[in-house]
Amino acid sequence: MRQNLFDKSPSSPVTLLHGVGPSRAAALEKLGIRTLSDLAYHFPRAYENRGNVKSLLTVSDGEVCSLVLTVSAPPKNAYVRRGMTITKVSAFDGDRDCAITYYNMPFVRDALIQGETYRFYGKVSKSGRKCQLTNPVFELWREDMPMRDFVPVYPLTDGISQKVMATLVKGALDVVLSSADSCDILPLEIKKKYSLCDISYALQGIHFPADSAMVEKARRRLAFDEFYLFVCSSLYSGASKKRSVGVRIDASFANELIDKLPYELTVAQRRSIGEICADMSSGYKMTRLLNGDVGSGKTVCAACAVYSAVRSGYQAAVMAPTEILATQHYHDFCELFGPLGVECLLLVGSLTAAKKMKIREKISSGEPAVVIGTHALIEDSVESTRFAVAVIDEQHRFGAAQREKLASKSEQCHILSMSATPIPRTLALALYGNMDVSVLDTMPPGRKKVDTYVVDESYRDRLDKFIIKNVNDGGQVYIVCPSIEPSETIESESGDTFSLDDLELFMPKPQKPQLKAAEPYAAELASRLGGITVGLIHGKMKSAEKDRVMNDFVSGKLSVLVSTTVIEVGVNVPNASLMMIENAEMFGLSTLHQLRGRVGRGERKSYCVLVCGGNSAETNGRLDIMKKTNDGYEIAQRDLEMRGPGDFMAELDGKIRQSGAVDFKLAALVGDGTLLYSATDAAHMTVDRDPALELPEHAVLRRAVTDGRKASAIS
Repeated sequence: MRQNLFDKSPSSPVTLLHGVGPSRAAALEKLGIRTLSDLAYHFPRAYENRGNVKSLLTVSDGEVCSLVLTVSAPPKNAYVRRGMTITKVSAFDGDRDCAITYYNMPFVRDALIQGETYRFYGKVSKSGRKCQLTNPVFELWREDMPMRDFVPVYPLTDGISQKVMATLVKGALDVVLSSADSCDILPLEIKKKYSLCDISYALQGIHFPADSAMVEKARRRLAFDEFYLFVCSSLYSGASKKRSVGVRIDASFANELIDKLPYELTVAQRRSIGEICADMSSGYKMTRLLNGDVGSGKTVCAACAVYSAVRSGYQAAVMAPTEILATQHYHDFCELFGPLGVECLLLVGSLTAAKKMKIREKISSGEPAVVIGTHALIEDSVESTRFAVAVIDEQHRFGAAQREKLASKSEQCHILSMSATPIPRTLALALYGNMDVSVLDTMPPGRKKVDTYVVDESYRDRLDKFIIKNVNDGGQVYIVCPSIEPSETIESESGDTFSLDDLELFMPKPQKPQLKAAEPYAAELASRLGGITVGLIHGKMKSAEKDRVMNDFVSGKLSVLVSTTVIEVGVNVPNASLMMIENAEMFGLSTLHQLRGRVGRGERKSYCVLVCGGNSAETNGRLDIMKKTNDGYEIAQRDLEMRGPGDFMAELDGKIRQSGAVDFKLAALVGDGTLLYSATDAAHMTVDRDPALELPEHAVLRRAVTDGRKASAIS
């Protein structure tokens, strides 16, 4: 016996709905739907305006609309080959006839009755007096029977049709709406301040809207909830960390280091160092991100934190994602700290067992020192209770668990993460809600501008000559290809591969261009360039082999390095004067900017050449931005506007999945930038007022945050 409305709650399983047995429940679970609340938050992906009714006389070719037509003859099925059925239907209105064709829908023959009138919705093909429809949706038409003009289209899975999904959602909403307003995550003052509708109106309006205005009003409220809940979750965990006791560092030592620098710091560097020092001297744990473009001077800011910790009698750890980057940091810090009497230690996987043991013994002794290393720093064999600050370079290359494990080596350790990926403010607010953020938004004086050019395949001979000229002048050359082998896969900076079907990560409109593959390209180039040494590096190579090749390039043994995007962001090769990127149209602007940042690090005049396989106005417009500016933050913002969240969204998605707090179903990081500002401000207002979310008016929000799922907000 089925339960009535009052026996069900939003947390009830979908099997309590009429028509949902084990098979249908399993199909719904593939969509992440297990409870009635899950159904209520399974939002439409689009809407069909079936109220847009046209006549066959006035309809235009290619127009998507509704036609009210009467079936003039019995529909007929034709079996053209095994597995293919075509159903032909003849229909008319008061003006003309229309031919309707259904493919692989044989049931239509019995569903459409001669003489009955239906509302058909679809794309009309019209040529002269002939009108055609293919696979249109149809509904029985009655003058006295009300019909929905605005119809939702849901994401589906096998075994669930649009009609079934709409029916199930309606049944779930009857239950959910009965308690929704009393279980709203938003305090009343926030709804008033930002002119947001009640949650009951929003859920009803997103599923069963009267018009597009109702959809937008509902979507705005639900998108606000998604942003608000995510930021509240980040701030809630961050507030807990900020209440934790941290090592109190004497920040005045930073000034001692600054006074000995052979150059002047930028205003942004001084501001960031001040923020870091204030955190470290406060007595509470620091959790801060230092975000700055390539060459903006992040390392010296980190050095001030590290130096202050060691001079205060503690140890400091600096963790980099690769050995070559860790080794580079080691040499930089030795040069900087050596004259000041601060010891630097290097711990990487390639050291002999005896050397590793010696370094680990020094660390466990607790003697003040800077320890630079890779993942080797977080091994259980590394023991230290004296780490006062942990600096994590290229923090996105490490998982949250890895970052936390380094911090856990010492109970009161401060955390300073660094990222060379400029992030627009809207995304930074969402990505790093649980961290304080310092931004290096100005470049040190003297940084050379990299001249950027966009060319096509017709320039190939001239490009080869340009490579040779740069090498003969004493420079070195990077050449980046999107794939490793001649196939339809691309390698990302992490070394992962994906197919051309996933190109929406990089391109607004996916195409299938001919990809330049690194392996055959390197061989061909070595042949074309004669005696010039050419190396190859990509993500499928073992770490030791990648390090060997990269070291050969850094030392000058290789003049040209052909690579996928796995070449390291922070590796400093002052001699590198030319970056050539094949299939540049395949990458987002932010990725191109990161690659361009590998050159222009020394005294040589440097160039970036974007070799483009496409010639559309859209592609040209995107790449033209690279020619006009070297400002990473401007490029990141333009990239976000033109391409969508792309690479940023991957990081955001990973952070959301790690927190488990919320999934962005309706909120759009590009179009909803203003809404994100508002939701973030509201979240800060809430958590600043009530860090533990203990006030009665925040009870529902606290449950949503701690349960880690938005659906719990109304359960």
